[in-house]
Amino acid sequence: MVLSSERVISRFRDRREAGRILGERLAALGAEQPVVLGLPRGGVPVAAEVARALDAPLDVLLVRKLGLPLQPELGFGAIGEGGVRVLDADMVRRARITDADIAAVEARERAELVRRVRRYRGDRAPLSLAARTVLIVDDGLATGSTARVAVNVARARGARRVVVAVPVAPPETAARLAAQADEVVSLITPVRFLAVGEWYDDFEQTTDDEVASLLQAGARSEGALRA
Repeated sequence: MVLSSERVISRFRDRREAGRILGERLAALGAEQPVVLGLPRGGVPVAAEVARALDAPLDVLLVRKLGLPLQPELGFGAIGEGGVRVLDADMVRRARITDADIAAVEARERAELVRRVRRYRGDRAPLSLAARTVLIVDDGLATGSTARVAVNVARARGARRVVVAVPVAPPETAARLAAQADEVVSLITPVRFLAVGEWYDDFEQTTDDEVASLLQAGARSEGALRA
């Protein structure tokens, strides 16, 4: 199921405003006592506002885009914690990516994923997702490859229900993701879509320090939920 916002929105001031509006839209999910997982880095400030609105625990879900060797900004898949990998078979075929190319890109991104796990969580274990409703939040979707991996990771960790929520996503991406997630919520689903950043006035890169700080603040009252 794909749900867009009933509120008319043209763009967002920044990620925090987007998160506050998204939290309002998701208020009914509070009754399910969800776990909110932000996709780093840009999704974490959005997720922090959603978690605050729903009075829900906040954690990070580590995934990394696999970019084309000569165009790293264009993803042909993504990886996540626990060895999960999703490839866009059409993109791999059209770009003539070899197995060696895939292995090299994955090795590099896997190393970065491990680094970020240590940087963001420190010695904290991830929140338990077993039998929980999991709300995966990002600052927007383009191809949706990273979000698809995130859904797989959440299910592999025992999530009962998985909802993906974002401020903006093109309708075709949201529809494809809805075939995998239990529900997809997007505040804006523009037909004309070039990049996530065009829908924000301030789309400055989120830093590792900001992500770590937001997660540490969210962890202080949630120690009992960690497994």
